[in-house]
Amino acid sequence: MKKQHLPTKICLVCELPFTWRKKWEKNWEEVKYCGERCRRNKNSS
Repeated sequence: MKKQHLPTKICLVCELPFTWRKKWEKNWEEVKYCGERCRRNKNSS
């Protein structure tokens, strides 16, 4: 699959788009944050 065809979501903290990653393959539906920094800062916003 080419990179431009990967699904994307918007991060709930920084509101920037992020694309699907292999490590999220099994739980893509539950992924809400683009990375660890946003996950840790989820209560700041």
